[in-house]
Amino acid sequence: MSGHSKWATIKRQKGKTDAARGKIFTKIGREIAVAVKMGGPDPSSNSKLRDVIAKAKSNNMPGDNITRSIKKASGELGAINYESITYEGYGPSGMAVIVETLTDNKNRTASDVRHIFDKSGGSMGTNGCVSYLFSNKGVIIIEKTKDMDDDEVMMTALDAGAEDFNIEDGNYEVLTDPATFSSVRENLEKAGFSFVSAQLDMIPSNYISLDEEATKKVLRMLDWFDENDDVQNVYHNAELPEEKDEE
Repeated sequence: MSGHSKWATIKRQKGKTDAARGKIFTKIGREIAVAVKMGGPDPSSNSKLRDVIAKAKSNNMPGDNITRSIKKASGELGAINYESITYEGYGPSGMAVIVETLTDNKNRTASDVRHIFDKSGGSMGTNGCVSYLFSNKGVIIIEKTKDMDDDEVMMTALDAGAEDFNIEDGNYEVLTDPATFSSVRENLEKAGFSFVSAQLDMIPSNYISLDEEATKKVLRMLDWFDENDDVQNVYHNAELPEEKDEE
């Protein structure tokens, strides 16, 4: 399972400033709101909410923030309804881009996303124009420590229901089917593992190489998407320097 380098992407996110970290908390708060609306405010009976809480904790979101987001979503603090909308398009050099959003104003969000595509030298396309180039997978990143045995961790992950296992960039990458992501994550938690990241992801079937100028444009585009509160996740198939595997 070479070529994915999810850990490199996580490192890029983790290196953000405190202000940007606040934006990450805002985005996760919206995910909590949607999860609560779908399955209720009790994590013990809402697997989607458990997944989002795990994601919040891996991003060092304070417990008070998590509790407040759940109360707000359940109506105790005045709920806001968010709609999930996914956009697809093309970035610099024709790279494929998928943008997942949660919004309370779809006209504003559509305009903002289109504007980012345009000023990045790309274009927003129709639904399905690039999604066929990606596979939806659960991705769990476990930080590798000196006392861990690679084969033992791999067998534990596979026994927990994982589809694939990879040692990458000094970390373990566990891949799952989306339908079994929650159970695999919970089984690994019960086995005593803590996660750098645990979330559903869109993995490209292949990557395209960019020249230096196109790379700069792509990084600016990703920053602009990061700065937009409505944008939850951005997936692409560009092979950026910080996303290349270390052979």
